[in-house]
Parts: sequence; C-alpha cells; structure tokens
Amino acid sequence: MDLDVDHLGIPDTDYKCIIRMPSAQLQRICRDLSQIGDSVVISVAKDGVSFSSNGDLGTGNVKLCQSANADKPEESVSIEMHEPVCMTYSLHYFNIFTKAAPLSSQVVLSLTENVPAVVEFEIEDLGYIRYYLAPKIEDDAD
Repeated sequence: MDLDVDHLGIPDTDYKCIIRMPSAQLQRICRDLSQIGDSVVISVAKDGVSFSSNGDLGTGNVKLCQSANADKPEESVSIEMHEPVCMTYSLHYFNIFTKAAPLSSQVVLSLTENVPAVVEFEIEDLGYIRYYLAPKIEDDAD
C-alpha cells in the first residue's frame, strides 16, 4: 500500500517557560474560563502565570504564583521562566487535553512565543501523554 501523506514532524524546541502544576487545577481553570470565552491567554512573567479569557459575559482571570508545598509536592506550582511569554490558545482543545488529568497528579506546560505549546501528563511507571497545541493567530487586518 502506498499512501501519499506528508509527515508532520515536531521540531526540538528549547521552551522559554515551563510550568509544573496540579493537573486537576489546570482542568478546573480551563473548564471555568470556557464558560466565559473560547480562548485563553496564558501570560508568564516574573510574578507568576496568568490564565485569562474574554467573552460576552465579561472577563475571567486566574493568576498562579510559584509555591512549594513540602507536605504535598503534587500540589505545588513551579515556574521556570527564561523570558516572558504571552500566547492565546483555544480553550476547546485545552478542555479535551485536560480529560487526561486523572492519569497524573501534575501537568507540565511548556511555552515559547509562536511555537506550539506542550501539555504533558507523566504517567507513573508507564510513560507520558503529550499534547501539542498551536497558538491562535491574531488577525492584524482590522
């Protein structure tokens, strides 16, 4: 069988921001923000990571700061930032991705400007699930 299809490769990328957080928390944030709008703006700066959405009903914003919980490390939030990042993504796909949250206590978000985001769930003793999502392209034609 000869199939004429293009292979879509994923280039190796050095991500500028890596966020490790509880997977249930990301799932809740995406679910709540999807009630407001259909896109999420993820902004990473020195003071933390911000998830925001705009819609007809108003604006929603959730800000997470780096935290270390020694008693329960799976509930900690860690942010490794080499440079600030601010990108817009589809909440529809983030909500699909976070359905994997019960498989892992933590999720790792890897972000860089104008590069697909990586949403990674590490599954103990089995491996991982990685989702790649391209950022939304803003129309500058207005």
